Amino acid sequence: MKTITETIKSKLLLRDVQVDFYLPENIQVTPATPLLLINDGQDLIKMKFDEILDELYSVGSIQPVCFVGIHCGTDRRNEYGTVGILDYKGRGAKAGLYEKFVFIELMPLIYEHTGVEKFFQQAFCGFSLGGLTAIDLVWRHPDLFQTVGVFSGSLWWRTLSQDHEDFDEENHRIMHQKIRAGNYAPHLRFFFETGTLDEVADRNSNGIIDSIDDTISLIAELQHKGYPDDHIAYLELKDGRHDVTTWGRAFPYFLKWAWPA
Repeated sequence: MKTITETIKSKLLLRDVQVDFYLPENIQVTPATPLLLINDGQDLIKMKFDEILDELYSVGSIQPVCFVGIHCGTDRRNEYGTVGILDYKGRGAKAGLYEKFVFIELMPLIYEHTGVEKFFQQAFCGFSLGGLTAIDLVWRHPDLFQTVGVFSGSLWWRTLSQDHEDFDEENHRIMHQKIRAGNYAPHLRFFFETGTLDEVADRNSNGIIDSIDDTISLIAELQHKGYPDDHIAYLELKDGRHDVTTWGRAFPYFLKWAWPA
C-alpha cells in the first residue's frame, strides 16, 4: 500500500483541502479499478487505514481499489449536509459548494494523478455527517456513482427541531424525504453501519436509539422504493460507538461486501 498526499487550493471552498491517495502497491490504476471517495479523510489516519488495507490485500479479501480521503475543514457542519435543504439550525449552507468542489476541483485532480480519464465504478462513503453527505451526493448523481457507505450516518438531519410541537420524524427527516421523493436507480447499492452505543437518545421512546432507528427507517424507504436485499447491507456492531475506532472495525465489512476479491 502506498499513500500520497496532495493539497487542493479550492476556489470554491476558499480553503486548502488535503487529499490522501491510498493506492494498491505495484498495481496500475486503470478505468476498471473502483474509485472510493471518503469524507472526513483525516479520520483514516487515526484508524490506520493503510494498515487495514495492507491486511485485506495480504489475505486476498478485496479487489484493488483507488481510495481517496478528503480532509474536512473547520466549517464542516456547513460544507457537509444535504444539498439544497438546510437543517433546522441553518446548517449545510455550503453543501452545494462542496458538491461542486468534488466534481470541478477534486475529480480532475484524481484523473490527472491516476492517469485515468473515467472510472467505470465510483463510490462514496463517510462517517457521521460525512456519511449523510455521501449518500446525498450519490442519490443526487446516480449517473456517476454505484455504491455508498454510511457509517454512523447523521440521518436524523431534519428541517424542524424535535422539540417543536409540530415535529414529525416521518416528514421532517431530510434524507428520508429525499429518498421518498427521488427516482429509483436500480444499480445503486447501499451499506450502513451503526453501533449499539452510538448514542443514548431515543426521541420517540420506542426503546431503540435514534441512530439505529433512523438508519433502519431509511433502509425501509429504500426497500419501499424497490431496492432488493442484495443491494442493501446493514451492519450493527455490538458495543460500537460513534468514534473512529468503531468505524475502523466496520470498514473491512464494507470493503469485502462492496469489492470482494
